[in-house]
Amino acid sequence: QVRLVESGGGLVQAGGSLRLSCQASARTFSNYAVGWFRQAPGKERELVLSRSADGLYTDVAEFVKGRFTFSRDNVKKTVYLQMNSLKPEDTAVYYCAAHWQRMNNDPDYWGQGTQVTVSS
Repeated sequence: QVRLVESGGGLVQAGGSLRLSCQASARTFSNYAVGWFRQAPGKERELVLSRSADGLYTDVAEFVKGRFTFSRDNVKKTVYLQMNSLKPEDTAVYYCAAHWQRMNNDPDYWGQGTQVTVSS
């Protein structure tokens, strides 16, 4: 069982930055792929960025285009999403997700989400 708790969302002006954190509770956290998804009002959930447990596979959405950075600390069992050059279209609820070894489109574990709002 994996429990995920996101934090770090908020309101920021366009061009600004935010860092999201995802604190995990799992005895074997290092064996899980972790990723960030987002869902804007009226839109489907979409992948932002994910990385496999062994770090060999990374999936990055096209809209990230070098603006977002993923990092992971297995000792702290925490994953981060550094978001720079934010745009109003980045406004969404951001979810942390985990899946055994490698991420898929329907991961087994989800956080509760954190709201990110980018004003123009």
